[in-house]
Amino acid sequence: MSETYKKAYFVTGGGTGGHIYPAIAVADALSKETKVYYIGNKRNMEFELATKKGYKFLHVGISGMPRKLNPKFFYWGIRLVRAILYSIRYIKKYKPNAVFATGGYVSAPMIFACIITKTPYMMHDCDAMPGLVTRKLSKRAKFVSLAFEKAKKFIQNKRVIVTGNPIRPEFQTLSKDDARKNLELKNKITMTVMGGSQGAKSINNTVVEVLKEFAQDKNLQIIFQTGKKNYDEILEKLKLVYPAWEQDGNVILKPYFEDMISVLKASDIVISRAGSLSLSEICASEAAPILIPYPHAAANHQRINAKYFVEMGACIYIEDKDLDPNKLRDSIYSLLDNPIKMEYLKQNSSYLAKFDATEKIVECIKSL
Repeated sequence: MSETYKKAYFVTGGGTGGHIYPAIAVADALSKETKVYYIGNKRNMEFELATKKGYKFLHVGISGMPRKLNPKFFYWGIRLVRAILYSIRYIKKYKPNAVFATGGYVSAPMIFACIITKTPYMMHDCDAMPGLVTRKLSKRAKFVSLAFEKAKKFIQNKRVIVTGNPIRPEFQTLSKDDARKNLELKNKITMTVMGGSQGAKSINNTVVEVLKEFAQDKNLQIIFQTGKKNYDEILEKLKLVYPAWEQDGNVILKPYFEDMISVLKASDIVISRAGSLSLSEICASEAAPILIPYPHAAANHQRINAKYFVEMGACIYIEDKDLDPNKLRDSIYSLLDNPIKMEYLKQNSSYLAKFDATEKIVECIKSL
């Protein structure tokens, strides 16, 4: 017997936080009034995040598309067809009023299923250069929402709205003082280092070299998210270059922070990659960004995102190949020694924050 509700929606997006967190933000808003199902790959991080929220999780066994024509590509094609058939089955069983997809390979099977079953769907893309799935499959979407105005030229759909990325409402309500209290920090200049949930090796290795100078000599509070894979290696290096780091009490070192809202809201400076969701959350946190885009990101989207921030006067930009302790040290001092510049970057990045993105997207979904 099929499981039906007066209204139900599918939300899909996965693989990386940039696809998952906007999807979760929209799912949270929709779930206040109706049933929401989350479609993703149970081997990815979306499974843990969606099930922790209490959403019924529907698995599609799909991975990223191989870039070369070889046996792996043909095996992937078979898996894609199977994932599409599963998605069609989910649509027929749960009868969603509409589907919201945040792009990426996890969304693709469900979008194909929507086209086949004529189920209305809306897509969102979080980057200045939309991903392959968005560019190819958004033509038949009822609406397409974008994080960046400059992404519009890549979308072949007249029903495009620029909303910014959906972000969690706590970014708007949590104060900097309360964020620091949540982390048991003092009320002084705070710098966060992060490379996304997986960490960034080049950033980690460079920051370790200058950590003592800023934590001990300059008395900065430093929040350092290493990523789970890099934590043990960075911890050993930190013990060598800064043996007193724990006693000094100015460094919080963790592989991953569950409460990234407090981490970012507590920060004055954020050293980060340039994934779109990270940028949206930095903007919502009134922090000055130092951006080091990941050089191997698909379609070069991190560089394009970061260059847009440069155009808007909202960041310091460093190429990954140019990153070294001296370059990073100079960039940090350019903010510490020039509070007007730091405030300028904070204001310009804050100007890019869009707190009503989720509300606008939900309105469009409900209109379907």
